[in-house]
Amino acid sequence: MNGPEITFSVAPELRLFLPPERRQGRTAVVTDGSSTLGHVVESLGVPLTEAGRLLVDGRQVPVSHIPQEGEHVEVRGVDRPQRVPGAPLRFLLDVHLGTLARRLRLLGVDAAYANEDIGDPALAAQSAKERRVLLSRDRGLLRRRELWAGAYIYSDRPDDQLTDVLERFAPELAPWTRCTACNGPLTDADKDSVQEQLERGTQRTYDVFARCTVCDRVYWRGAHHARLEAIVASALRTAGT
Repeated sequence: MNGPEITFSVAPELRLFLPPERRQGRTAVVTDGSSTLGHVVESLGVPLTEAGRLLVDGRQVPVSHIPQEGEHVEVRGVDRPQRVPGAPLRFLLDVHLGTLARRLRLLGVDAAYANEDIGDPALAAQSAKERRVLLSRDRGLLRRRELWAGAYIYSDRPDDQLTDVLERFAPELAPWTRCTACNGPLTDADKDSVQEQLERGTQRTYDVFARCTVCDRVYWRGAHHARLEAIVASALRTAGT
């Protein structure tokens, strides 16, 4: 490119997206004179889903701004909690985030997930059609134009992933109300109505059950309940509930 030269800096939490040589403070960028600031930001590696306010010489500008010679661009991180206008807050997770999807569902958060790779175009199209925030660790996927809204998952640890989503989006929590297998709503079920789906030991030991209204899966407070309760308790503390 042989156009206006600008200087560029990004918030510390966004520097992992930049090439190593651009991660220390201000860096010079030569633009082509016609590309938008949004395009320049993404060309440097930062998905626009992770960019908050864009400041040019201290004043906020839209992504459509065309950089001019000598301007200094500052890319802030997204404000937390991040508000997503225009639809109820619900999520779509890619194939690599199955544990996070189940934990969100455990908390009653609407989290769509397919356990097979349907491809980036299909995921972006589903995000747009259903107006869901796409959660992914794939930077390329988050740069797709047809995406309705998205967020990068910074950690590969499920505990940290869940905390990040709760702190970033502050979804309303309703633990134990959603099926962790299919995302459907749960309803109370009496023992007689689910007896045929239970092993004999479960029939003798437990009396309180819930059933998914979509896939018919039955839930009770089994051997893993204490671990799940710990996840819920930690999430409620994070959410300040």
